[in-house]
Amino acid sequence: MFDCDVLVIGGGIVGLSTAYALTRAAPGTRVTVLEKEHALASHQTGRNSGVIHSGIYYRPGSLKARFAVEGAAEMVKFCAEWDIPYEVTGKLVVATAREELPRLHALVQRGRENGIPVRELGPAQISEYEPRVRGLAAIHVGTTGICDYGAVSRRLAESSRARILYGAEVTVIDRRSWGVAVRTADGRVVRARVLVNCAGLHCDRIARLAGDDPGMRIVPFRGEYYELRDPSLVRGLVYPVPDPAFPFLGVHLTRGIDGGVHIGPNAVPALAREGYGWSVVRPRELAGTLAWPGSWAIARAHWRYGAGELRRSVSKRAFTEAVRRLLPVVSESDLRRADAGVRAQAVLRDGTLVDDFLIREAPRTVHVLNAPSPAATASLPIGREVAGRALARL
Repeated sequence: MFDCDVLVIGGGIVGLSTAYALTRAAPGTRVTVLEKEHALASHQTGRNSGVIHSGIYYRPGSLKARFAVEGAAEMVKFCAEWDIPYEVTGKLVVATAREELPRLHALVQRGRENGIPVRELGPAQISEYEPRVRGLAAIHVGTTGICDYGAVSRRLAESSRARILYGAEVTVIDRRSWGVAVRTADGRVVRARVLVNCAGLHCDRIARLAGDDPGMRIVPFRGEYYELRDPSLVRGLVYPVPDPAFPFLGVHLTRGIDGGVHIGPNAVPALAREGYGWSVVRPRELAGTLAWPGSWAIARAHWRYGAGELRRSVSKRAFTEAVRRLLPVVSESDLRRADAGVRAQAVLRDGTLVDDFLIREAPRTVHVLNAPSPAATASLPIGREVAGRALARL
C-alpha cells in the first residue's frame, strides 16, 4: 500500500540530512525525497557563502545555539570523513564605530555562554590577522570554517540511499488516518506513512496543502553578493558587529573554499520566492507576501534599515561604502557581481521575525518552518531532531 515509510519534501541540506538520519537511526526505513528541481541543493543550500558558523550569535539554550555549536564540529568531521573540501579558518568580528563596542562585548559574553572560544583583539592585533582590515576592536572566533555544502548534500543523499525523485513539485497532499498521499505536478502519486516538510522557501505552502495552519509566512529576502577581483586583499572571514534587532549579519567578507572572496549579502525584499534578481517577479507569490499582515509590520518597524539595504542594492557605490568600513582599501572597480541568494525568513502575523529554528508537528506530519542560516551548519543535528520526530509517528 505504501511506496515508502517516510516521504521528505525538499532536496536541500535539511531534507537530505533528515533522510540520512532516518536511515542511520532506523536501518531498513524506506525514505523517498521529492525535489522539484532537477538537481539537489539548488536554492538556499547552494546559494550561500559556505560558512560553517560557530554559533556565537544565537541565544544560549536556543535550537540555533545548540545545533550550530554541535553542527559545526560534526560538519568538520563529516567533511574530513568523506574527503569533502573544508577549512577551519576562524573569523574576525570587527567593531568600526564606538557605538558598536558594547554589542561586541555582549557578543563575547554570548560566545562564552555557548561554549565557544573567543579572543578579544585591539587594532594592532586585527592587523596581525587581516593587514588591510581596520577597526577599533574585534574578536577572533576560532571554530568558524568554510566548506562546500553542495558536495555535503550530494554525499548525504548517497549515504542515506534514499530514493530521490527529481522534477517532483508537490501540488496535492491528501492526509488520512492511514498515512499521506502526495501528487506531483507531473501526475506521480507517492504514498507514505509519514510526511516531512523540508521545503524551505515553500514550506508554509506545503503546510497549508497538508491542511495545517503554520501560523507564519515565508517572506523572501534576497541577499546580493559581489566578489573581490583581487582575493589577496582578505585572508579569511571578516564580519561587522551584528545588530540584534535584525536576523541578518550585515555585509561581510568571506574567503570561500575555492579561494575567491565573496562580499555581502545585503537583504532586500525579493519579488518571488526564488527571486534572484529584480527582474524575477511572480505576481501570485508577491501578492501572498503583501497580503500577510506581518509583511507590513516589518516595513513599518524597519523602513529606515530597509531603505539603506535597497540603496546598496541599486548603487554599487553605496555597497562599496559599506565594504570600506571594514576594508578601506577597496574601490568600486575591485568588486564584480556574483550570484545572489534568497533567505526563507518566517514571519509571524504581528511582524515578528522568527529568530529560532521552528519545527512543528501534526498528525502523520513534521513541518520544518524556519531553517535559514545557520541551518546548513546545523543540518546534521536538525536532521536527527526531525528524523526522531518522524520515527515517533511511524
